[in-house]
Amino acid sequence: MPTITLRLELHKPTQAKQQMYQRMTEMNTEFANWLLTHPEVNKATSKIFKEFSSETFVTNQTIREVKSQMKNQEAKTFKKMWCCFNNQNLKIEKAGAFYTVAFPTLEKKIGVPVVARPFQQAWLERIIAGTAKQGAGKLYKKKQKWVLAIAISFDVQKSQDQKAMGVDLGLRYLAVASVGTQSLFFKGNECAYIRRRYSARRRKLGKTKKLSAIEKSKNKESRWMKNQNHRISRHIVNYALAHGVGVIRMEDLTDIRNRAKSKKEAGRNLHSWAFYQLKEFIRYKAEMAGIRFEEVKAEYTSQTCKCGHREKANRKGLRFQCKRCSYTCHADLNGAINIGKAISGLAA
Repeated sequence: MPTITLRLELHKPTQAKQQMYQRMTEMNTEFANWLLTHPEVNKATSKIFKEFSSETFVTNQTIREVKSQMKNQEAKTFKKMWCCFNNQNLKIEKAGAFYTVAFPTLEKKIGVPVVARPFQQAWLERIIAGTAKQGAGKLYKKKQKWVLAIAISFDVQKSQDQKAMGVDLGLRYLAVASVGTQSLFFKGNECAYIRRRYSARRRKLGKTKKLSAIEKSKNKESRWMKNQNHRISRHIVNYALAHGVGVIRMEDLTDIRNRAKSKKEAGRNLHSWAFYQLKEFIRYKAEMAGIRFEEVKAEYTSQTCKCGHREKANRKGLRFQCKRCSYTCHADLNGAINIGKAISGLAA
């Protein structure tokens, strides 16, 4: 069952409410750190909060989060533990033109209006109608705004089509998709140019020690990259739907940074683009559309010809020409075709 996270900004909370949310966060962090040292933390239930404080506070989901993170928690304390609420403590309703989300506070449980964009409204309507399942929520602050992130899971009708799409990720072309004899290319030259501009700007700012401006530039570039990956992934999944694709296959990106050969030119190497993010965007959009997603082993996908001959010399730059049968093809497209066929097998 696919799951997405809906991030809803609270609509103009009063100063008093913001202070209360801040106090809730502080209390939750203190409780989480106290819980880490409790000798019976693995057996903890909501009743354990009475040992910590005499105040009334909902901690069910916080206890689950602490138990979950203890295994991977390297630091001795949590710097910040945002308030979490399970699905039983969250309620979404529509009041007039506004959608409200009710969750426990230090005072009482009331419906708080949220800012919902059109695509978010569609999901909220599905939750209210019961066609999507609401999961746990997290209340956090980002850029002076309070946001409620809610997990949503839903059923999709899986495609019965057997047609496969292969997607190859690369340098000169960020992504190349292949479905049978049809193909889709996303050039990387424009993106590389913009990345170099960001990099050059940060070098200038670094000479003048403008650290705050450098951080803002990094954040702006990150948002731009994320938007590009959303655009590319949406185009690829729509293309798959239009061509009756039942499964999208991509290469396993484990150790992709270790496989990268060039680190010289900013904006043109595998270290400079969020390929893993792009893969995850394609994955969840495909699953939402009922298309299966599979990872394949990357070995030899760029060196193998459709006739079966495999040789490193088959590929030279963007040109693929088989040394046995003289078959010629765009090298990245040939890679996408082989990924679609999963010639090296599926990744474990």
